[in-house]
Formats: sequence, structure tokens, C-alpha cells
Amino acid sequence: MEEYMKPQKIKKKFFTPGVIVISVFAAFGLLVLLARFIFGLGAVTHLSNQYPWGIWIGLDVALGVALAAGGFTTAALGHIMHREKFHVIIRPALLTALLGYTFVALSVATDLGRWYYIWHPLIFWNGNSALFEVGMCVMIYMTVLYIEFLPIVCERFIGRVNLPGILRKLNKPIDRLLQVLDKGLDKTMFIFIIAGVVLSCLHQSSLGTLMIIAGPKMHPLWQTPVLPLLFLLSAISVGFPMVIFESIISSKSFGLKPEMDVLTDLARMVGPILFTYLAFKVGDMVIRKTFVYLYEINTTSVMFTIELIVGVVIPLRMFFSPKIVKSPTGVFIASCLVIFGVFMNRLNNFIVAYNPPYSFQPYFPSIGEILVTLGFISLEVLLYRAAVMIFPIITQPSEGALKTKYAIKGVK
Repeated sequence: MEEYMKPQKIKKKFFTPGVIVISVFAAFGLLVLLARFIFGLGAVTHLSNQYPWGIWIGLDVALGVALAAGGFTTAALGHIMHREKFHVIIRPALLTALLGYTFVALSVATDLGRWYYIWHPLIFWNGNSALFEVGMCVMIYMTVLYIEFLPIVCERFIGRVNLPGILRKLNKPIDRLLQVLDKGLDKTMFIFIIAGVVLSCLHQSSLGTLMIIAGPKMHPLWQTPVLPLLFLLSAISVGFPMVIFESIISSKSFGLKPEMDVLTDLARMVGPILFTYLAFKVGDMVIRKTFVYLYEINTTSVMFTIELIVGVVIPLRMFFSPKIVKSPTGVFIASCLVIFGVFMNRLNNFIVAYNPPYSFQPYFPSIGEILVTLGFISLEVLLYRAAVMIFPIITQPSEGALKTKYAIKGVK
């Protein structure tokens, strides 16, 4: 029988020394999270009336949304532009986006003083609020991501539902339900894929709108009327580097060969996208003449310079190098720099650039805030590892044919 590439479950041991260390971080994060929900925000954070948000919004939410952009960028590339070669990276990107947005929602609930009112935007609409638009888009897009993941669940369990004991009676109804879903998704999935791309563009840019509202509280180096456009372009810029980063990490972790024929072509697209973002960023700075603030040697000018040089200019040069884009180490380092650049951008926008009046002391995250952030990242890694061992996500050499009617792309 002919051998071809097919998404399959990873058959490896779940616990390794690295996974055990990550599990410890996850456990500490969950303990602090439990204390936050029992004793309140003041018990574990350094937030105040002057600093109503910290790293849980700046990093867990704003950065988390940006780093999940691989989901909609690869969906647009593979499903809408019909670039068949890139189908092998769509399933891992979809899983990452699904987990990313799930933890974004959890982070929002964690940061709310009255977290049990998180459902209020669904009932009490405020059409004039940028935050309302972000909240609704994120909730709908997260639902879309779970719907997009359903074909993978169908492919994994149709004809294989085998509940034990008294639950055995549910085997046939569940199998029938999966078959109905599989048949329905075959005809309607294109709606959800297009909706996912549109919704992502909307709320990625709206995060920038939120910071425009901060007005003069934000340093002029970052405060600009085109902030929504810059947020959207930076999210698109980090989409493919995040996919490359995950693909190489997964290959290393599971002992697979990196798919460099796909990753090299993906890396070639990053340079022009990153250049577009840099052109808008520098052009805006020149038009508003905010570059004069770079002559002042202080924390903000240093952080802005690091964000622009290390996170944009250097990786831009690397992604335009024909030799580097063919090297697994080269594209991995370049991708890490782009991810670092977006990390710095969100940290700078939400934390460093924010300078409220009447503040008594600057904000610095508490140990509890840092542990919760590390805990969420660790949990995402553990859930990703578990998911690729349960569902057919990673493409590997195989024999045979698919049994389902509709398949989220991943076969070549």
C-alpha cells in the first residue's frame, strides 16, 4: 500500500523530566490561582486604583491573543487561499489557537474583581465600548475554534466510541451524533473558517483601540491613532513564526524530522509581512515626530529600542536571508526573536508605557501574578502534549485512508 503523510496520534510517554518540571510550575500556578479566587485580587497581586491591570491583562490576554494568531493566519493560507502544501501545519496551529483563547478567557476571569459576573456582556450590551467588542469577538471566535476542532474529534472517535460499564449504552447514540456532526460540518465548515478569520482581525485590532482610550496616560512612543492597525499587523507578523516555533519544538520533543520543505516556504512569507509592520511603525513615528523621545536615555526609550531592533529589525534581516530560512536553527532563532518582539510590544504598551497620574509607586508584578502566568503557560503546554497523544494532530508517514466525510486540512 502507498505510504503518505497523515495526521496521527503521537505514541510516546507523556511524562519526561522536562514535563515533570513543567507540571510543578502548573501546580504552583493553580495553588496561587485558588488563593486568588478565595481571598481576592489584593491577596496575590500588586494591582491598585492607579494600576487596575498588570501582566494578567498585558501578557496573559493581549500577548496570548497575538500568539494564537497562527490559527487564523494558517486557516486563511490553507483553506481560503487553497495553498495545499501548508495543510500539514493547520491542525497544530488550530490546537494552539484553541488552547490559547481558552486560557485568554480564563485570564480575563482571573483578572476581574467580581469574576462571577463575566457573563454580563452577553446580557447587558454596551455597543459604545471597545472592551465589549473585544469580549464578544473573543467569545464567538473561541466557539468557532471549538467547532473547527470537531472534525478532528469525529475522525478520532467515529466507529471507536467504547465507554465502559453502565455508560456502554451511550456508545451507539454518541457514535451516531458524531456521524451527524461529521456530515453537517462537511457542508458548513467554510462559514466558520471565514468567520474565524474576520473575527480575529476585528478583535486583534480592537485591543489597540483599548489603549488609545488611555490617552495621555500612555507614553507618546506607543500612543498613536494607528495603534489598532499596528496591533493587527503585529499579530499577523507573529502568526507564522509562532507556527514555525511550535513545529520545531514538537519535532524535537517527539523525535520527528522537522518539515523544513514546508517551514522554509512559510518563513519566506514572514519577511514581507514583518517589513510592512516595520514600515507602518517607523512611518508613524516619523510623521508624529515622536522619535525625539529616543534622544532621552531612560526606561521607555531603551524598552522601545529593544522592541524595535531585537524584535523586528534583526529577525526581518534573518527572514530575508535564503541561507537562514533553509536552516532549522536559523528559522527557529528568527521566529523566537519575532515572538520576543511581540512580547515586548504588549509588555510595553500595557505596562511600561502606562503612566497614570497620582500614582504613589510604580507597578511591578507580585510573585503570585508571575506564578499564575507561568502556571497558565505550563498548563497550555501539558494540554497540548496530551491532545496530540489523543487526537490525530501531528502529520506523520502512514498507510490507509481517512474514514470521515470532512477533514480539517492536514493530509497531503
